[in-house]
Amino acid sequence: MNYIGKILPVDGYFVELKNDLPTEYNLSLTHLYQPLIGIHAISLFQTLLNERMFTANTPQTHHTLMNYLNLPLDEVYRSRIKLEAIGLLKTYVSQSSQATIYTYQLQSPFSPAGFFNDAMLTQLLYHHIGEEKFSLLEKHFSKKKDRQTDVEVTATFNEVFQTFTPTMEGAPANQSLEEEAQQMTQLDFSWMENMLRQRMIPINRVLTKENRRLIMQMMNLYDLASFEVEKSVLWALSEDNILNQDEFKSACHDLFKTKNNQQSVRLTEKQNRKKTMRDRPLTKEEQLIYELETISPKQLLEDLSNGKQASEQDMKVIREVMTSQGLPAPVMNVLIHYVLLQSNMKLSKAYIETIASHWSRANLQTAKDAMEFAKKEKERYQGKQKSNKNNSYRNKSTEVIPDWFKDRNKKKSTEAEDIEDVDKQKEQEEIEALLRQYSVSNEK
Repeated sequence: MNYIGKILPVDGYFVELKNDLPTEYNLSLTHLYQPLIGIHAISLFQTLLNERMFTANTPQTHHTLMNYLNLPLDEVYRSRIKLEAIGLLKTYVSQSSQATIYTYQLQSPFSPAGFFNDAMLTQLLYHHIGEEKFSLLEKHFSKKKDRQTDVEVTATFNEVFQTFTPTMEGAPANQSLEEEAQQMTQLDFSWMENMLRQRMIPINRVLTKENRRLIMQMMNLYDLASFEVEKSVLWALSEDNILNQDEFKSACHDLFKTKNNQQSVRLTEKQNRKKTMRDRPLTKEEQLIYELETISPKQLLEDLSNGKQASEQDMKVIREVMTSQGLPAPVMNVLIHYVLLQSNMKLSKAYIETIASHWSRANLQTAKDAMEFAKKEKERYQGKQKSNKNNSYRNKSTEVIPDWFKDRNKKKSTEAEDIEDVDKQKEQEEIEALLRQYSVSNEK
């Protein structure tokens, strides 16, 4: 990905340290974090840590960091967002007509013991360094649990990294690791609660605060659908309905390997990061594509139903189609939108399955691809109908056609053109109406 121009050499920066560093923070950085984010990111963290004394009153320029690290500016920026995504840095920016000043707030890394208490980081480290080295580090480090007006522009984990080369996209971006616990109360676990309730399993015993956090982490880490997480949870429950976390993590990993052809989990940078506010689309169609790329199918259904909860039957249809045909979430969103518009807002299972199989063979991966493909197919179908109609006229009797009939055909041709114009206008109105629904939903 091109990082050139994200920051300028003349942009200034201050450095802050939010909390005291653990005594063994250097061990954590070199042995635990460095395998995940690389030596350049760790060097940037340590350089910023020692830069605090020089930025107490006067900001330094990013040209200084380029000289200290012996790196081009785009590599400095790349290292910065890795630190942000892994939870070691928060970035704030203050812009004026005179200058742009960044404040880099260093976050305390986990102590070695604390690192091994974080399920997501330990799973990532395991896949990066292998079982033998991981076991050595885990055994060595204690597993005891450690208990302004500036705008934050910190990159999130899912914006920067992916854990594999995906065959399906559309996992929602999560918050930074530090904010993750604060977002747990807002995470919708209703689907899991319904599943447990139907099986007469005590919800509070399974969905503890710690287990909710673990479920969310594994869901993001392995890009699992809700039904796959349900299967893993049921597999890992004991007779007393206690979730065995190790068995749950193993089950999630096995599901990941099965659906990704035994592919290993690796922390890699995303080639297409989620757009920032400055990169947001301008035209109404681009806005619609952006919404369809970032929203979940469940949220789309609810937005199209004026905020009403999506029915279990509709969600079952969508889940079965997505899993059987392997459609990415953005493509599924376009398919839902298309089918609802074509069938008077009814989600016909047979109709959606027919189109889904066609789109799956076309290997559509993005909302934009799906929208363009749907338009071309519709135009091709209309052109074929028109061609068949013309052929039928040519194959009929060669008798002399009276003038009044010719005039009638001309009138029909004009009417067809008028209908085509009306269709285009209707399509634009549908786009605008859908965008208004998104706006109302987001304001709520």
